[in-house]
Formats: sequence, structure tokens, C-alpha cells
Amino acid sequence: MQQFGSISRAIAATFALLTLPAAAQTWPNKPIRVIIPYPAGGTSDILARMIGPELTKAWGPQVIVDNRVGANGAIAMDITARSPADGNTSVLNDLGNVVISSAMYSKLPFDIIRDFTPIAMISYSAHVLAAHPSVPVKTVPELIALAKSSPGKLNVPVGLGSAVHVAALSLEQRAGVKWEYVPTKGGQASIMTVATGEGDLLFMGMLQTMPHVRAGRLKLIAVSSEKRDPNLPNVPTVQETPGYAGFVTGSYQGLLGPAKMPVDVVNKFNAEINRITNTPDIKEKLAAHGTVPLPMTPQELGKWLITERDRWGKVVKASGFKID
Repeated sequence: MQQFGSISRAIAATFALLTLPAAAQTWPNKPIRVIIPYPAGGTSDILARMIGPELTKAWGPQVIVDNRVGANGAIAMDITARSPADGNTSVLNDLGNVVISSAMYSKLPFDIIRDFTPIAMISYSAHVLAAHPSVPVKTVPELIALAKSSPGKLNVPVGLGSAVHVAALSLEQRAGVKWEYVPTKGGQASIMTVATGEGDLLFMGMLQTMPHVRAGRLKLIAVSSEKRDPNLPNVPTVQETPGYAGFVTGSYQGLLGPAKMPVDVVNKFNAEINRITNTPDIKEKLAAHGTVPLPMTPQELGKWLITERDRWGKVVKASGFKID
């Protein structure tokens, strides 16, 4: 009877495998490359190196994290768009940057909707509004008052055209102030510019910023989420400031592949990402950095990309800022 039961389970497992679409049955059968558009140490890089080993455990083939830096992520996006649509190459990016690029850059070699397959939204973390400890403000109203009293005196290090750049532009528009933007090569460079006192003000993803806040190198002013972060109950949101209702920004980290990926491969990839980010260990690691899983179906992610592209396109247009 025991032998019969083993045979039955083997038959059932084989039948289940055969009912999978062909592409999903054989994929992945070689290393998976996840391209990161930023240097090591940024939010996307941290997430890829957190999730990659879990994918390897689940599927076998190694996940290779490939940092391709430049043009605010456009180089990595272009490489991904031109790769074979077999599921073995994808890009893990701050999707706010992705949708903003189409409005910020005069010319791009790709179209965010036409040339990519939405695979999975991974996580959300609020942007934090922080400053060097020497900047004499503790609240958003104090910051706005200082900016109005000294137009252009405060500087904000940013990767030009990034989500945090547009968050700062959006706050400028709401407050009626001006500050100087200092171009950097990514989030980590922006953080270190402020942490060392060369910069004044910072919008940045919570995941990579909070270690510097805890170390006293940065002073936390507010978070840009809809509600206060449970781990930072005494830190107000930007939108709690009178006149700033609805000011919500953040780092939306997600995975895209080349256009026309097999649907069954996309669904398999999506399901595994959602499973991993819902495991207690990964959720705990994310929560420690103020980050939460944000599972979506590929179809939901596709709609999100269109909505956010239109939303931030209006902010960029109102700012008049363009990158040629």
C-alpha cells in the first residue's frame, strides 16, 4: 500500500507538471539576470540582493544582480527592452523613476508601456524628508519659512529626473519656494552629500536613508506616506502640514521584463515574488527599514504604470524641467 501511495503521488505530480503551459514547465533553466539601474547600496540593489537568493532557493538557477548605472536608469531600461523576452532578463527599478522619465527626457530609446512587460510590484516605502543636522529646521513649516526667507540658499542633491527629484519639485510647487538642485549619480550619492554637510536637504527612500538617520548623520523632518509610519510614530507626514493635504510620494520598487514575455512565465515570476515578500523573514527585514510588500498582479501593475505616468507628467510639465 505504501508503494502504491508513492506511485500515486508521483503520477499526480507528473500530471500537475504536464498541465502547466510549456514555457512555465521549463523556465527557468539557466541563470536569471536582474538588472539594477543604480550603484550598490541603493534601495533597488538592496531588494534584489534580499530576494535573489530566495528565488535561487525556489528554482535552482542562480539570480545574478547586474548593476548598470547611468542616465537615471535609462541605460538599464534600454538593455532590458532589447533583451530576449524569455524571462531570463528583467530590471528591478524604482518605478516612479520609470514613469517620470517619459515626461522628463526629451528623447528616450524606449516606451515604458510599449516596450516592457509588467511582472511584479515588490514594495513601497515612503520618501523621507531629511536634512543635515546643521540646517536650523525641525518641521515642514519651519523648512518652508527658511526657504522663503532665503530663496535658492538650500540645495537638494538628486539624481536628475528621478522620483525623489520630482517629489522635491512637487513640494516646491505646493510651497511656492525655490531651492537649488545638485546633480548626483544616485540615491546613495545624494545621501552622502547631505550626510557630509555638502548638501542641505534630501528626499529619499526610507530603506536606504534610515541607517543614516539612526546614526545621527541626517535629521528626519517628515515622511511622505499617507499615514505615519508605525515604526516612527512621532514623525509627522508632509500632508499633515496645513495646506499640503494629499502630498504622498514614495519609492515603488517593481520588476519589468522585455515586451511580449510568455504570459505563463510572467505569472510564475509574479507568484513567486509575491510569495517571497510575504514570508515572515522577508517581511521582517522590509519592515525594519520602513518598507512594506505591495503585491499586484501583472495586469494591476500595468494599469498603475499608466496612471502614475499621467500623474507625474503633469508635475514635470508644470515645473518646466526637461533633460535633453
